Amino acid sequence: MKWAGSGWACAVVMAVASFSATPAGAQELSEKATRTFMEYAWTLTPERFTRPNGETILIDKTKRDDVMVPLDVAREVIRAGRLSAHAQVCGLAQEQGDNHSSLMRRQSQSKKWSPQQMVYINQLHLTVVMLLTGRIKLVEKPDDVKGDAKEVVVAEEAQKAAQTCTAEQKEKVKELIAAYVKSGPALASSTAPAATGTTPAAQTK
Repeated sequence: MKWAGSGWACAVVMAVASFSATPAGAQELSEKATRTFMEYAWTLTPERFTRPNGETILIDKTKRDDVMVPLDVAREVIRAGRLSAHAQVCGLAQEQGDNHSSLMRRQSQSKKWSPQQMVYINQLHLTVVMLLTGRIKLVEKPDDVKGDAKEVVVAEEAQKAAQTCTAEQKEKVKELIAAYVKSGPALASSTAPAATGTTPAAQTK
């Protein structure tokens, strides 16, 4: 997907930089930044998704408004994605999986969303994780004369950016995820870590 001009590109770069600067606190994204993450997730949302039980969910990409979720819900998903990203950087696989499962179970039990919207919610979470951990990026289209159209792509190799996690940050992330999980519906006892290092739309609950 091309981005018209560099505005969206700048917005997401600034959003990622500011949103990942401190360990998963209560920092709130602006509306523009939130919509930027939402646009990324929509770009990477597949037209067909097959659940582990074999059920296939079809998404009509010409009916975007039918799949989108409200801004406040998107912010909640992005916050959860940020926690998952910090957990991944800190090597907290179990906590990362629990955090994702708690998010998806909350949204599922709310009974507000269609199967297509649930796929999108999962995709938004995964997109945030992949952006913050350097697994997707913006690239310029080679045939773009102006040089300002951008395309969202999955990095061919994991980007080993200088991401560190101190012992203090690790404990803070564990505490935040524990509190988040505790405040939601009970999880199954055998929660599996989320496979957030895979390509977009590779997982759903």
